[in-house]
Amino acid sequence: CVQPSVPPVPNYKLSMSIPEWLQAIQTYMKMLQYNHTGTQFFEIRKTRPLSGLMETAREMTRESLPIKCLEAVILGIYLTNGQPSVERFPISFKTHFSGNYFHHVVLGIYCNGRYGSLGMSRRSDLMDKPLTYRTLSDLVFEFEDSYKKYLHSVKKVKIGLYVPHEPHSFQPIEWKQLVLNISKMMRTEVRKELEKFARDMRMKILKPSSAHSPVKERSRGKSLSPCRRQASPQRRTCRRDKS
Repeated sequence: CVQPSVPPVPNYKLSMSIPEWLQAIQTYMKMLQYNHTGTQFFEIRKTRPLSGLMETAREMTRESLPIKCLEAVILGIYLTNGQPSVERFPISFKTHFSGNYFHHVVLGIYCNGRYGSLGMSRRSDLMDKPLTYRTLSDLVFEFEDSYKKYLHSVKKVKIGLYVPHEPHSFQPIEWKQLVLNISKMMRTEVRKELEKFARDMRMKILKPSSAHSPVKERSRGKSLSPCRRQASPQRRTCRRDKS
């Protein structure tokens, strides 16, 4: 009986450029593979403190089990900790296809004046994006255009705040500081809102909205990026998002 090989956790080397390092992280996540089983191997509660989520990320590297989009975001944060030039923030999408709503999340990356992303999805163009986008809106529109290939219309985009590089922080991740109902907005409006938000983020003047109101636990950590036809009935259920 041949034991499945456990992919080695990538280590940052001083000789690496940041794009090379991000590529190594994404390659590692792809080696873990996307979880198609319908069983969630790791429980991710979005309201947990960062320190607890980093413990879960460590568990992911030990177990080497397949992961979904939310787990990939947590793992991406864990693996990029200690790189202060790399800012990380969640980008969530709510899409509509064939009468159903789907939810997906990736880890936005900002470094040296460029944007990109890390993540996992069934679709290769709905996860990692190279660190080449000049603006946050360019990156978001790239995802929207990718969704169109699968006949998904993007209804909402939620952008969180930069995640601290302090792995022992008791602060929860701020998942949705900016919520845009982009299906009812012109692209010029969306761009304007995203660029203002990105500018404020870079200046670090935004405060977590959770500081003012308790975060409601809504996500159950399911990846609802575009599904294949043979998706299980459970995956096709429509979860209404009232926010």
